Amino acid sequence: MAVLTVITTAVAAVSVTARAAVPPPPAGWSLVWSDDFTGAANTLPSAANWIIDTGTSYPGGPPNWGTGEIQTYTNSTTNVSHDGAGNLRITPVRGSSGQWTSARIETVRTNFKPPSGGVLAIEGRIQMPNVTGAAAAGYWPAFWALGAPYRGNYQNWPSIGEFDVMENVNGLNTVYGVLHCGVAPGGPCNEFNGLGANRACPGSTCQSAFHTYRFEWDASVNPQQLRWYVDGQQYHTVTQTQVGQPHWGNMTNHAGYFLLLNVAMGGSFPNGVAGTTTPTSATVSGRSMLVDYVAVYSRGGGGTPPTTPPTTPPGGGGGSAYSTIEAEAFNGQSGAGVETCSEGGQNLSNLANGDWARYDRIDFGSTPPRDFVARVASGAAGGVSGLVEVRIDSPTSAPIGGFAVGNTGGWQSWRSVPGNVSAVTGVHTVYLTFTSGQPSDFVNVNWFTFRR
Repeated sequence: MAVLTVITTAVAAVSVTARAAVPPPPAGWSLVWSDDFTGAANTLPSAANWIIDTGTSYPGGPPNWGTGEIQTYTNSTTNVSHDGAGNLRITPVRGSSGQWTSARIETVRTNFKPPSGGVLAIEGRIQMPNVTGAAAAGYWPAFWALGAPYRGNYQNWPSIGEFDVMENVNGLNTVYGVLHCGVAPGGPCNEFNGLGANRACPGSTCQSAFHTYRFEWDASVNPQQLRWYVDGQQYHTVTQTQVGQPHWGNMTNHAGYFLLLNVAMGGSFPNGVAGTTTPTSATVSGRSMLVDYVAVYSRGGGGTPPTTPPTTPPGGGGGSAYSTIEAEAFNGQSGAGVETCSEGGQNLSNLANGDWARYDRIDFGSTPPRDFVARVASGAAGGVSGLVEVRIDSPTSAPIGGFAVGNTGGWQSWRSVPGNVSAVTGVHTVYLTFTSGQPSDFVNVNWFTFRR
């Protein structure tokens, strides 16, 4: 028994330190985005690539992240850090009071989707927390993606789509691949369970070694397909026909998806599998999920998705408030369209009462703006008008400024309209919101900026 223990430990040590660079794309594929997690030991993941979630919910979102999990997420390197050997380490820890902490990160980018008529692949090489049996009760590592409109809304799940590339609970040698969509409860994705499948990890267990988890969204076939793989072996498929309309459109016709990595503790999934509340007194603390790399690839279609975010904020968002912010380069939206602009490029279109667009990490600096200017056009009927307003950090917060606009002579007849704004400094999420006393479209927006 002692000899067996030594051998098992040695194998585990090899698997922890084994590194693989982000694989070069096979013929016909292009690398869209990646992170190889090569930072120095005990440093946080790149702020240009990742947002670190903290607390027990998004602001205004469902409690306990909507799943009943019991940990508090932190930005402490105790819970999330590079290990110095080419991996990201996410570690749940139980404190002296019995409270669990862990980590959850999500990509700054929210526009991962296939090129028109092409294929998107989301891939990660991951070792699940190396703990099994009673000691693993409540562990819930995951690698997944959420539809862009969820960011800043938090009430539109599951319609915006969720792709669970890899989930695991309670230290079982099982990978789960799941699609969430439609409505809840019930709907085409059988919520709150989702449309899922599972299998054992090939060869070595999910807990004892790294495995490669991959999800593909294939828009090159009709009906389109969603496919799940582990170590290149396909084990789950969902088709466009299975989901049906309008639900397929609701989860695919938006800006795209952002990726998440986390280790939750307890909650509906591990509790349901265990048949009891988790974690328990037997659950051990401090077992890490290790992530060697995360990569996004594309193939075929009319072109590959952009290799940079649609906006370029400081550390990954929208940049200076005093530069020109292209309206169509949003990080999230509700109700907004995009079309070719007569002034070049594209513009935000079909804007009506209740619509909004979100721009992440806009830096106002230490001196507040005196006003803002938006380039707008309107072909609305006579007497039809509305408000273009700026809000900070939430689409429902009080506006800090705005202006009214009516017909400008046509939907591509542009004019620059100023509006006063109240004092704001620092880095914020900026929302353009659109309010009107009637339901028809009333404005298009090409760009906006703030002035000091």
